[in-house]
Amino acid sequence: MAVLVEQDARGVATVTVDRAAKLNALDSPTLEALADAVRRAAGAPGARVIVLRGAGERAFIGGADVNEMAALAGPAAARAFITRVHLACDAIRRAKLPVIARIAGYVLGAGLEVAASCDLRVADRSARFGMPEVRIGLPSVVEAALLPRLIGWGRTNRLLLTGETIDAAEALAWGLVEEVAEPGALDAAIWRLADAIIASGPEAVRLQKRLIGEWEQLPLDQAVQKGIDCFEEAWRSEEPRRMLAAHQAALRARRGG
Repeated sequence: MAVLVEQDARGVATVTVDRAAKLNALDSPTLEALADAVRRAAGAPGARVIVLRGAGERAFIGGADVNEMAALAGPAAARAFITRVHLACDAIRRAKLPVIARIAGYVLGAGLEVAASCDLRVADRSARFGMPEVRIGLPSVVEAALLPRLIGWGRTNRLLLTGETIDAAEALAWGLVEEVAEPGALDAAIWRLADAIIASGPEAVRLQKRLIGEWEQLPLDQAVQKGIDCFEEAWRSEEPRRMLAAHQAALRARRGG
């Protein structure tokens, strides 16, 4: 299989794009499998967080499969292919659970669009980021539209118009990733983030991810109102009462009763 799903006892579902010999490049079967794998992982009993990674350490995702793109028969086939890229990214954005991108090696083109679709991104010091489509005669499209929200218009223009590659340190300075791990420490950094999410209220995390997605689409005043609705919805479960009571009890214990 081109995409693997494993879930551990803590509720961490790891989705692995498994085409290491091709730098985990995304062809049509892999794109469809990726969308399906993310949906399955997000709906699995006991799952709390998804970690998305590429097989091996040479690449997170090295881009769309250039051999398949070179063989596209014309505009209709091109439209169908790039729509599959979008649908894979959209599955990540719509997942009910937070998705953390574990980034090692190359993350290029469609791979960077997949990473941008994740909620959090942690990169190894070895990672290299780029949108090289213009260098093969194509524009960067679909979820490349997320990049201005992450890094601003000027830096987006630089990546998309020049096809340049940047390193992990620059990606961190730009806000393209949330953390850069030293060699050998990438998995530990991922687990710290995953553990923080698992320690939080599962329903609260789901509501928060949904609300963030709604904020992206709404004017400020409507986004605030959506937040009020979301806060009310949270109280339809027992999770806030239970977790607030536990928090108060812990405070009293630290203060000696």
